Amino acid sequence: MSSVKITISCLVVAAHLLTINFATAIAEVTVNGVANVVANEKELSQARKNQLTHIVKQDCGSCHGMTLKGGLGPALLPENLAGKSVLFLQHSILYGRTGTAMPPWQSLLTEQEALWISQQLKAGEIVKP
Repeated sequence: MSSVKITISCLVVAAHLLTINFATAIAEVTVNGVANVVANEKELSQARKNQLTHIVKQDCGSCHGMTLKGGLGPALLPENLAGKSVLFLQHSILYGRTGTAMPPWQSLLTEQEALWISQQLKAGEIVKP
């Protein structure tokens, strides 16, 4: 029972951090859960890509700067990520960075979503001038 309380608490905190409605997130999982998992394995929908872009700008931006030029966390512009592989970035997003303020996002993002974010950051597509 305590692990259920912890999981629900984590989901509530995560929903708050992502500025999404907790009830809506649960409804999407329950109603579309299996279909979304299958569809997401092939390609992310444009709607999900838009959501991920918003998450990066708002939630990642709260530490990495709203224009991703750095803040509490390092800058996430292509020139700052030049020496880092997409897979390194994906791993950092999913599992966080030990000894830093970078939290793990694996409870909120799939591997594919973290990979897409990593690719977009490397290409400079998230925050364009």
